[in-house]
Amino acid sequence: MTGALAAFAAFGAAETATAWPVKTVAARAAEALPDNVWLAVLYMALALAGLGALVSGLGMGLIYLERKIAAHFQCRLGPMRVGPHGIFQTVADTFKLLFKEDIVPARADKALHVLAPFLAMTSTVLMLGVIPYSPVLQISDVNIGVLYITAVSGLGVMGILLGGWSSYNKWSLIGAMRGAAQIISYEVSATLALLVVVMFAGTLSLSGIVTSQAEGWWIWRAPVVGGIAFLIYLTASTAEINRTPFDIPEGESELTAGFHTEYSGLRFAFFFLAEFINMFVVAALTVTLFLGGWMPFHVGGANAFNAVMDLVPPGAWFLGKTALVVFVIMWFRWTFPRLRVDQLMRLEWKILLPIGFANLALGALAVLYSLYFFPGA
Repeated sequence: MTGALAAFAAFGAAETATAWPVKTVAARAAEALPDNVWLAVLYMALALAGLGALVSGLGMGLIYLERKIAAHFQCRLGPMRVGPHGIFQTVADTFKLLFKEDIVPARADKALHVLAPFLAMTSTVLMLGVIPYSPVLQISDVNIGVLYITAVSGLGVMGILLGGWSSYNKWSLIGAMRGAAQIISYEVSATLALLVVVMFAGTLSLSGIVTSQAEGWWIWRAPVVGGIAFLIYLTASTAEINRTPFDIPEGESELTAGFHTEYSGLRFAFFFLAEFINMFVVAALTVTLFLGGWMPFHVGGANAFNAVMDLVPPGAWFLGKTALVVFVIMWFRWTFPRLRVDQLMRLEWKILLPIGFANLALGALAVLYSLYFFPGA
């Protein structure tokens, strides 16, 4: 491993990245609580307001970005009329959905029909609250963060199932069953990829996983297995959020609109918004686990270059990396055709799952015998 370590030392270590004080909003509120209750309340109120602004801004921003990227892939302009370059088109669509008539089918289970989109949205918001956007911008650092993310993401499945079943529509029910089968299946491979990073980092905390990459990002620092886990996680997560080429639950050519066929107005907007914000969540988790999170890019021995990289705020590093992964996921949508149901399941159970188990075993051996770069870090 000595020669390989020397070869990869060029990637360097992010020595100064850990100089940033890592403290969550919840930790600051807890410190203020004994002496100043109002300051603690202010911290949490700001956190909730920021989370609400993030959800709204991400939803409108990503929808506009998707339209523009799709347009350029197809050699056209996209929205151009409402505001400069159509930047207010998504705002106009939001107001349209807010004031659109909300219709509930006469034979639907009204309570569950109303609850389903809120479950889908709640799952997304709960995950946003634990992502480390920068050393000082994280609402709460749960010590079992990876387990928390895996568990909470299951609420989104319940939203899809309830939405399809409660609508009293056969197309909605088929879409919901497809969605549940797909999400539960690909969750297995995504979890196997997550476990590889957990083994190398030695912690379930998302903030801890970021700081464990001070010597190098796990996508390359864990040789071979890190790259494979990255590809498996990105593929499986794209399937979990029902993005093309895995948008079987919303296959409009055979299911109208899938599980949300009977939804309109604000409740449809919640399903639509949850899908786009889930794309950001997947990209953010991919960056956190494999690409160093808010850590800067350093090159070993290049002190001048590293000093310039340190001038970029950690939050900007995080957003830049996340934007790149979001672009890749959008690229998938406008490049690959939709898979058939049998192809979708074959990819998971016959290809990704065996590779995931083998990769996990190799990763365990690498951790056990320290067969990875900078094992003493």
